[in-house]
Amino acid sequence: MKNTKKIILKTSLQLFNTLGLSKVTLRTIAKKMGISQGNLNYHFKKREDIIEALYFQLVENIDKSMSDVQQPINPIQLLATISQTIMFNFYDYRFFLLDFVQIIRENENIKKHYANLSIKREQQFLLLFNLLIENELMRKEILPNEYKNLYKRFKILGDFWISDAEICNPKITKETISKYSEILTQAIYPFLTSKGQNEYHSILLA
Repeated sequence: MKNTKKIILKTSLQLFNTLGLSKVTLRTIAKKMGISQGNLNYHFKKREDIIEALYFQLVENIDKSMSDVQQPINPIQLLATISQTIMFNFYDYRFFLLDFVQIIRENENIKKHYANLSIKREQQFLLLFNLLIENELMRKEILPNEYKNLYKRFKILGDFWISDAEICNPKITKETISKYSEILTQAIYPFLTSKGQNEYHSILLA
């Protein structure tokens, strides 16, 4: 039974990514798998249940990826690695980013979880910014809420970069993701001290 649910989720993810949210129904998924819709309904009553399961699968993957890179490396390298890791995870579940507003409007559980997750991610990034400041790699705040707003910019770019990539690129590749990761990471550069900018150059532009 667990194996069947995994196959349903894997097939659904492939279809959502390829066709888009609006063109995939339970019937579409069942047909792709070669099973009856009744068999599919035994595991997932509604399409919304599949989307919700995929969302929490994505969150789990990102949390694991982030914990894997939480090691004593340079904070600037840590920021770049986390940003790129999240982007690669998002690409694997790219239909979420492309149809995010619709998903949030239709699924209250995802909406509530995402709101709480955003608070958690803000705290994680602010801790990272503080680590950069403590290591004299990043200057202290000058404007009110300056680094909370910096996190917001990271969040907006991180959550919606793939819409721009989908429009502007005939095909999204690993090189495309690396390009957008560079765009995201460079957002920190104006806030770095001279020492931080030197480290940025030596680590990320070497």
